[in-house]
Amino acid sequence: MRTNFGVKTWLYPMPVFIVAAYNEEGKPNAMNAAWGGIYTDDMVCLCLAKEHQTTHNILTSKAFTISMATADQVKACDYVGLVSGKKEPDKVMKAGFHTTKAEFVNAPVINELPMTLECELVSYDPETCHLVGRIVNVSADDSILSEDGKIDPSKLKPITYDPIHHHYLVIGEKVGNAFSEGKSLK
Repeated sequence: MRTNFGVKTWLYPMPVFIVAAYNEEGKPNAMNAAWGGIYTDDMVCLCLAKEHQTTHNILTSKAFTISMATADQVKACDYVGLVSGKKEPDKVMKAGFHTTKAEFVNAPVINELPMTLECELVSYDPETCHLVGRIVNVSADDSILSEDGKIDPSKLKPITYDPIHHHYLVIGEKVGNAFSEGKSLK
């Protein structure tokens, strides 16, 4: 037996991205965005309403960063999604975040979030709110790297959004090896 729910925006995992950009004065702003992901080999796509201050900043500066929200920063990450940058211009600071300029694009890196994608704007469709950005660099704090120098999800502790129950869930438990587990079924 299966239960039908109709059309819903339910998908697992739904990453929690913190999208950041500078305004015209160079002040950082950030927002919480759950609708997005990898678009092609070097691009990401996000669904960002044109009304968001962050969307305006991205369209003006042509650059942005995406950081993975983490379990360690869940309150601050949720806060930047609750409060509008139009009403609270210092929301990044009020969240307890500190920023530095990204190395490869003109956008802020949130220091407390240890993994960041630096992106340049490719396109934005105001009708569909579909924003596409080219990834020009991925950076990670050394604290989340494993001994082999790669990002360790158990140290990063990225969170996912549960759209059904409105919870944040932490990702990180290994359950198998990709491109390997299915070989036994060949």
